[in-house]
Amino acid sequence: MVLTVNGIDLHWDETGDGAPLLFLHGGTGCGADWRHITSEPPAGFRVIAPDQRGHGRTANPSGRFTFRQCAQDILALLAHLGLSGVKAIGVSGGGIALLHMATIDPTAIESMVVVSAPPYFPEQARAIMRQYSAASLGEAGMARLRTVHVHGEPQIQQLVDMARGFADSYDDVNFTPPYLSTITARTLVVFGDQDPLYPVSLAFELRRAIPRSRLWVVPNGGHGPVFGSAGAAFMANALPFLRGDWA
Repeated sequence: MVLTVNGIDLHWDETGDGAPLLFLHGGTGCGADWRHITSEPPAGFRVIAPDQRGHGRTANPSGRFTFRQCAQDILALLAHLGLSGVKAIGVSGGGIALLHMATIDPTAIESMVVVSAPPYFPEQARAIMRQYSAASLGEAGMARLRTVHVHGEPQIQQLVDMARGFADSYDDVNFTPPYLSTITARTLVVFGDQDPLYPVSLAFELRRAIPRSRLWVVPNGGHGPVFGSAGAAFMANALPFLRGDWA
């Protein structure tokens, strides 16, 4: 499905039946990444999985990328679908977009799981971002990008430039405690304690600042500790939280 909004043709897929469950992928990923967590849509949920601007099937003609703009794109998608107060999962950059959504329009998100998403980019992450390039990704990494993103080499280069550009961005990802305190969504913050980009101390900052939040630190977990073999444990905890079953 496609929605023309904010200068882009936003592509998204819907799978399963039941309560809407928004899934937002991370940087250089795509909407279908939820299948790396669980092969089937969770029972009782309709998974709504967009390719955010510049990713997958969604081109980004302007070449400009901010997580706040992604949030506005997805808010427009929810309005198009006639949805509010949805449940949501966002991983890494998708989690950053969710934080923007929950602060721009607190009515949009009823409950959310924010995975490996920082309130700001620390210097250790910026150092890695500055080195991001085709060479650092290697042949296998570039082949994966070409498989996922369908608009050819200009799109791939745009994504590489986007990731490297985060190193010098200070206003888009800058969630201060007063700003986070406006979030009304029930929020589960998920962080790996071995994340090479974002120290786990950032998770505690989010937990302290977001009023209705819980924190789950994944032992020995890296960045995005919810994929592959970790997927079953993640879903076993995240879905009850989203449903409101946690005491």
